[in-house]
Amino acid sequence: MKMSEIKDLTAAELVVKSRDLRQELFQLRLQQASSQLEHPAKMRLLRRDVARLETRLTQLRAKPA
Repeated sequence: MKMSEIKDLTAAELVVKSRDLRQELFQLRLQQASSQLEHPAKMRLLRRDVARLETRLTQLRAKPA
């Protein structure tokens, strides 16, 4: 997910998307623990996407309304 796509989302949408990505990351960690993970690089991408979402949320919260 690119930052340009993230900037178009509302704060509520960002929270939902972040929760979904964290859930997916959790599932991948379970697969990794049981040695069933097919694409280890996907974990890295998900972590970065979550960080982008959290960064944008922080920017929105710090912005005066």
